[in-house]
Amino acid sequence: GLPALAGDTDPLSVNATSDNGQRARMAFSSSKNQLDRKHPVTIFLNDRAVLIGSKVNAKRFKEHQAMLTAMIKGGATVLICPMCMQHYGVKPADLIDGIKVGNPELVGGALFKDGTKTLTW
Repeated sequence: GLPALAGDTDPLSVNATSDNGQRARMAFSSSKNQLDRKHPVTIFLNDRAVLIGSKVNAKRFKEHQAMLTAMIKGGATVLICPMCMQHYGVKPADLIDGIKVGNPELVGGALFKDGTKTLTW
């Protein structure tokens, strides 16, 4: 059979779980590449990736936070796991601008939108 091809505007949902710099860079670079190609992008920061979303860690994640900020300005949605935030001590007031604290409706809305493709790092 023919290979499956993504629709021109199929959404991308990226599950980012790591505070490893290279893994996060790969997740965010791949996300930006698809956003630039007009795919709606949602990035979900969970587990240790919540540390990347905190301004407290701006020095360690300067490049990553700049990538997230640019994607948010470009129309991407960045969600963050509230349970993981609590576990790792990330406060809502410390989130970089534009990150939304996730809930089942927001996360589900991104995951279950027709045609959505998912990637995990």
